[in-house]
Amino acid sequence: MFRQMRRNRQQLPTEECIDILKNSTSGVLSVIGDDGYPYGVPLSYVYDSGRLYFHCAKAGHKLDAIKKCPKVSFCVVSNDDVIPEKYTTAFRSVIVFGKARILESNDEIYRSIYALAEKYNPKGSGEEHKAEIEKFYDALCMIEVEIEHMTGKEGLELAKMREKYKP
Repeated sequence: MFRQMRRNRQQLPTEECIDILKNSTSGVLSVIGDDGYPYGVPLSYVYDSGRLYFHCAKAGHKLDAIKKCPKVSFCVVSNDDVIPEKYTTAFRSVIVFGKARILESNDEIYRSIYALAEKYNPKGSGEEHKAEIEKFYDALCMIEVEIEHMTGKEGLELAKMREKYKP
């Protein structure tokens, strides 16, 4: 169902893809938007146990698109170091494909928004997180993306370095 990566020499192992998802702070969610046009929107997210979570308002383009078609992709770029003399970049990226679902149970919503709060304010206390969540809880919608397929890729320069230093 999903294509294999053409340049498999540059493919990252699953564990490294997960590390990138856990440690990056933003990505681009792509959905099938109005009139069939692709709609990509940058957003903050959290990765947890094979799923991505993000918040949005209770109305808008992204939410309308997910309601029409839950199939989405999500892209994160963790490195993008330009190497001018080689006309290239040393990059690492992950693309995820999955189905989005609007969370409805208060337990799921609270757990996922709390995970976001911990990721983006790791020094905050539990009480601070709870206070911030309660302030905006009624206005937010939480989305879960269950990952069905994931690929990671690194630039050729990084792949060459990896091969050179393999044990």
